[in-house]
Amino acid sequence: MSELFSRKSVLTVPNFISLVRLLCLPIFLWALFEQDSRLAAALILGALGATDWIDGYVARRFNQVSPLGAILDPTVDRLLFIVGLVALGIDGAVPWVIAGLILFREAGIGLLMVVATAFGMERFSVTYLGKWATFILMFAVPALTLAHSGIAIEDLFLVVGWLLVVPGLFLSYLTAWRYLPAIVEHLRAGRARRSTI
Repeated sequence: MSELFSRKSVLTVPNFISLVRLLCLPIFLWALFEQDSRLAAALILGALGATDWIDGYVARRFNQVSPLGAILDPTVDRLLFIVGLVALGIDGAVPWVIAGLILFREAGIGLLMVVATAFGMERFSVTYLGKWATFILMFAVPALTLAHSGIAIEDLFLVVGWLLVVPGLFLSYLTAWRYLPAIVEHLRAGRARRSTI
């Protein structure tokens, strides 16, 4: 725990980037509900999706990988995604069936990871397909939002949104299915390692 919150672990550029991205969440909610601007909300969400890779890249490139960052980065990403989807579902910018399918997968895998970790699972990296699924959906959702924003080319964004969301959902559920044996394997490995200590 002391290593997690040590000065070296907390005061890093990647952690600062993650924090800035998290602080954009209230701005997104303000734009969507207070300003009633789906255009601004979609642009903010799209920018947050496009910058998803920056904190991780900076951490690896400048050797600033930290225990806190390893937890903070995916937590911020998942929080932005879940809160954004719930807000857009409430607003009606994104169909609830789409928001629900994405949320069900995210919540299910997230809860499973938490429970498995509590029972001793060793942490493992997100798969390449999992990263692609998240990347696609992070652009599909803003596109679907822009399709109901009143802009002149909203029909184009409706097509783009559906062209992205269908393969994005397929990949996300495919990777969720593939995570199940990986979770079992790393749970066994974690327990075996602890039993030898």
